[in-house]
Amino acid sequence: MMQEDFSQAALVLIGHGSSQNADSGVPVFQHAAELRRRRMFAQVREGFWKQEPLVVRVVPELNERRIFLVPLFISEGYFSEKIIPQALGFRVEGSTELERVRQPGNQTLVYCKSVGSHASMTGVLLSRAIGVVQQFPFPRAPKPEDIALFIAGHGTEQNEKSRAAVEHQVELIRGQNIYADVQAIFMEEDPRIPTCYERARTRNVVIVPFFISDGMHVQEDIPVMLGEPARLVQQRLEAGQATWRNPTEKKGKLVWLASSVGTEKLMADVILERVREAAGWAGRRSKSGD
Repeated sequence: MMQEDFSQAALVLIGHGSSQNADSGVPVFQHAAELRRRRMFAQVREGFWKQEPLVVRVVPELNERRIFLVPLFISEGYFSEKIIPQALGFRVEGSTELERVRQPGNQTLVYCKSVGSHASMTGVLLSRAIGVVQQFPFPRAPKPEDIALFIAGHGTEQNEKSRAAVEHQVELIRGQNIYADVQAIFMEEDPRIPTCYERARTRNVVIVPFFISDGMHVQEDIPVMLGEPARLVQQRLEAGQATWRNPTEKKGKLVWLASSVGTEKLMADVILERVREAAGWAGRRSKSGD
């Protein structure tokens, strides 16, 4: 099957961004740079909701006939499915419907689904879990069958899809029978992150944060929840050091904490999968004459 040609199309990677935390936007810039390197699109741009460059200013600057917008978010939630598409004209205020293909003038704008809900995120999570143990094999790398794997999510009562995305990945990975156990833990919902010590049936514990960026939650909140003194975490952060030493022994467990999935190199391929999927919607729409 022939690969679709995107050489005349523009790609915009959309992040939430933050005016307080510079690390929040790092994955967007990282993957945009990688996709520019591959020279598949006429141009690849970054756009944010909360920091420069603002996505609502980036999109009107584009002249390409086809523009693909990919939200770099973990779940299809409040910002990725309501606030941002509404600001970009894909959702009429007050409407429950999200129109993913717009055709203003002679352009076709396509709003893709969030990367975090794509099926291939399972491979991204596994790559992170395997990678952190291989990178820090002290005293020697344990075998997966001797590891309890925890997928750490934010969790929030305001967005049930946030929890569902984590639990779905847990079920998929558990079904592969790679690890001794696979469980979900959350910052703001039960089961909470600190319970991993009592829930793990093995001495070796690997925690993979199901977050896009290595921002405040991953660098500060989770290490403190795992038992590192807040003062020590802050000192390490200010010194530019890792806030969690892999592995750290606590409560009889040897714990590895991975970086967020959003900074994994494989994410560039997940972004492309979302674009290819969306190109199919746009193609069907143009053929139907909508």
